[in-house]
Amino acid sequence: MTATVLDGRAMAAELREALKGDVAALRARGVVPALAVVVLGDDPAARSYVRGIERACANAEVVCSVHRIEEEEATEVELTMLLDRLSLDGDVHGIIVQTPLPGGIDAARVGAHVAVEKDIDGLNPTSAGRLLVGLPSYSPATAAAVLEILHRAGTPLRGARAVVVGRSAVVGKPVALLLLREDATVTVCHSRTVDLPAVAREADVLVVAIGRAKMVGAAWIKPGATVIDVGINATESGLVGDVDHDAVVPVAGALTPVPGGVGPLTNVMLLRNTVDAARPRERLSRNRRRHNPFASRGALSPAFGDLTPVGRARQEGVFIATLLRLALRRLGVRRE
Repeated sequence: MTATVLDGRAMAAELREALKGDVAALRARGVVPALAVVVLGDDPAARSYVRGIERACANAEVVCSVHRIEEEEATEVELTMLLDRLSLDGDVHGIIVQTPLPGGIDAARVGAHVAVEKDIDGLNPTSAGRLLVGLPSYSPATAAAVLEILHRAGTPLRGARAVVVGRSAVVGKPVALLLLREDATVTVCHSRTVDLPAVAREADVLVVAIGRAKMVGAAWIKPGATVIDVGINATESGLVGDVDHDAVVPVAGALTPVPGGVGPLTNVMLLRNTVDAARPRERLSRNRRRHNPFASRGALSPAFGDLTPVGRARQEGVFIATLLRLALRRLGVRRE
């Protein structure tokens, strides 16, 4: 047996072409999808990632604005004020914040300032909570990419045994929840799991996201299993995944390569979420409802309170409070 290689680049190209048609249709109705990328500092890896997003947006004719906060000015107050402003900007449909954040800045508190209907990478804790209880939400892009690959590969998920190795908030946990939505039976493993290879061997679908180069070998794989390698590790011989590709190919039924597997689809998921966020809800066609988690089955009832007058007033109140905190801070006034 030789595993089928799940070509993420080819899947991403197909999805980008479909998105071009969606964007053209929106532009014809006067709606220009727009993504705002917030970057703190000037980290080289962050610059490279943001350039990739800008290229992907340009290719799909999605407007991309990059908002940089210099490292010496990268305070939580400055960041939340910017996010409040972008959340209230009607011309911005999606917002992402480049992570990891500098020390001293709490990601959960910052994420709470991203409007949920614009939170296309699942940073707001409310988005995570909605995903947990099965309410409409945007999933972190990498987790969404994993499910997109499984769907496009035609991998049976209902009733399948799925094992997720890794429990991070941006990959492992959301992937597990998305698999549960597909009626898979899901086990989440981590560094304290007893006899991890034996648990992994039970999986019909194995998703690995642990950040350790070539940790998963043939002994971890059930013959014929579908293996999704989310890891990307820099080594002397180049980029490799968390899965030992050469060792696993003879055992698995299907396998994503590194590079060229999950990675190429991640940015495309951000674009798709941005386009879906820009889509007028009352004009959603039936075949797109499954892609836009905020599509309402009813008449124009919105999925989020942030879209109601009360929700808007609440957001504006948060924005004004942030401005006041910043003004007081600059005046040297401290809360007792």
